[in-house]
Amino acid sequence: MRFGLWFVAALLALVHASASASTLADKLLSADYVLLMRHALAPGVGDPAGYSLDRCETQRNLDGQGKRQAVRAGQWLRQQGIHHATVLSSVWCRCQQTAELLAYGPVTIEPSLASFFDTPERAATQNQAMQRMLANMALQANRRPLILVTHHVNIFEYVGENIGSGDMVLVRFDAQGQLLDYSRIPSP
Repeated sequence: MRFGLWFVAALLALVHASASASTLADKLLSADYVLLMRHALAPGVGDPAGYSLDRCETQRNLDGQGKRQAVRAGQWLRQQGIHHATVLSSVWCRCQQTAELLAYGPVTIEPSLASFFDTPERAATQNQAMQRMLANMALQANRRPLILVTHHVNIFEYVGENIGSGDMVLVRFDAQGQLLDYSRIPSP
């Protein structure tokens, strides 16, 4: 009897996990969903004085924990049923490193995902550029799930909430790329 109850409980847990996994994957196959991800752990705040976007060694980058966090995120996404994805990244090295460690293949740099931490007056303009990019991506036929690796300032400007390093936000947006609703996904 105990085995029978245990078996039923295990089966229900498996069905629930499969339903949750397929829900995320199914939503990301829809043209009106995107997964925003804050880059994995890169200790510190901002970048050192005199940093250059052309030279990673001058920027704040992922540490060992951040690299492991990015790999775990990619593994978790595949467990959710996302086996192929288009990954766009900010030009900052910590975002590119995160995007590459997700292991979905080539990463495309997307200017609208660049940080405006040092130039907060660009927040609205940068957010509008990202919305235009989302609207254009939604028009692509048969697109893969879309993962955008960016910065906390970009995500805050778009959804109005700060998230931690490596955290993700599943966003539903309208035809103009404007936010309709979102759900937060903590870093796995």
